[in-house]
Amino acid sequence: MTGRNDIEARAAAWLVRRDQPEWSATDDEALRVWLSESDAHKVALWRLEAGWEATARLAAARSVAVEKPSLNRLLESRALQALAASLVLICLFAAAVVPEWVRRDQPPPPRRFATAVGEHRAVRLPDGSAVTLNTASTMRAAVDSGRRAVWLDRGEAYFDVAHDARHPFVIHAGDRVVTVLGTRFSVRRDGGMVTVAVIEGRVRVEDAAKGERGRAAVLTAGNVAISRGTSMLLTDRSSARAQAALSWRRGMLTFDRTTLEEAAAEFNRYNRRQIRIADPQAAQIRIGGTFDATDIDAFARLMRAGFGLAVREEADTITINS
Repeated sequence: MTGRNDIEARAAAWLVRRDQPEWSATDDEALRVWLSESDAHKVALWRLEAGWEATARLAAARSVAVEKPSLNRLLESRALQALAASLVLICLFAAAVVPEWVRRDQPPPPRRFATAVGEHRAVRLPDGSAVTLNTASTMRAAVDSGRRAVWLDRGEAYFDVAHDARHPFVIHAGDRVVTVLGTRFSVRRDGGMVTVAVIEGRVRVEDAAKGERGRAAVLTAGNVAISRGTSMLLTDRSSARAQAALSWRRGMLTFDRTTLEEAAAEFNRYNRRQIRIADPQAAQIRIGGTFDATDIDAFARLMRAGFGLAVREEADTITINS
């Protein structure tokens, strides 16, 4: 069976199961996940639904009485796979006669991109813009000839946006909207806190709620905006510090008079094995330097050698204390 036929058969099976009385919220979520995995999955289900409806209308027009088999008979028989295959044939017929509205009037759904803990991913969008996803990040992108929109659902991403004066590039991150024409910058989302750092060009950061006053700011190279709720803090960074903050793109973490507690939190974003700072005195030690983001053992050894801290290693954690 080819890949396309396999998708069509799977869509047919979903269509049959959805009409069953025991269809549950769990089943509905599983179908939603399957549909979100690929545009081909959505098209296959749409075609089957349209083909089924087209067949029913044709039968009605010819006044042909067709007995609809009961669901119980279908389920009790061993014909579920045969029914799925029949629906695939209906789909192939309907694809030739059903109008293009099935696809033409519906904008393509956003594509989903994600990274696991410790993973980076480079994404090239259809408009030529480039995105690098940081560890444990999720992004959706709807970029075509008429719109350029991205939703950063969690984590961090670096954007190198292709210039297009007619179509601003819009990033939705929590309750903030970042609008650009063409520039290089990063957006990080930690729950309700959103951080925007501009490397080159200009971006506008505003509240997602339209009509709000006093909640928009224009950032230029070196500017950083940190927002949470209705508050937004604007700071300046030198070019060197701004680039250092993006060292994660090379798999490194750079700290400059950062507390050990903050450094541990950064390491924990990139590793399943977590660093725990056991006492307030050790937590407030300030450190600097550049470290491999996924080598927490080397980092712990440096803390022991450089500051005389006690380090206890376990399977899932490394505990550091004075």
